[in-house]
Amino acid sequence: MLPEINNILYASDMGKASRPAFFRAVSEALQHDAQITYLHVMEPMNQSTETMIESYLSEDVLASLRDKGVESLKEKMTKRIEDVVREGLVGITLPQGELLHKIEPGKPSKVILKVAKEINADLIVMGTRTHSSIGKLLMGSTAQKVLQDSTIPVLVVPLK
Repeated sequence: MLPEINNILYASDMGKASRPAFFRAVSEALQHDAQITYLHVMEPMNQSTETMIESYLSEDVLASLRDKGVESLKEKMTKRIEDVVREGLVGITLPQGELLHKIEPGKPSKVILKVAKEINADLIVMGTRTHSSIGKLLMGSTAQKVLQDSTIPVLVVPLK
């Protein structure tokens, strides 16, 4: 018996060039009558930036700013996801109804795998792009890490 694909996790950095991977995720959902969850991972500040900011602000002020910033970013990202879905799915009805979305903080490869497990995903779809000539020999680091550590199939779509 062939494995069923009921839940697809589409992970995106929301770059303008990521649409081919989104359309591939939609295509897979249509072929398999599957639910799609759109995931965007917010990467944390690097340690040196965090340390510098901590030296100027109290812990309470920093925590408040961080919470407000995360909520503001989540609102903006939610709107961007909704815009991409509305523009990209003109005339297309997803088999499982509305596309779900999540915005999570953390290291992208770890969060992608964690969310895939949480939603019981059967397939992860993501794009990859290279930024250098040596990078063209290798896949993007996030995609590479997800491929290495995933226990479910990962569909990697090359992005221009």
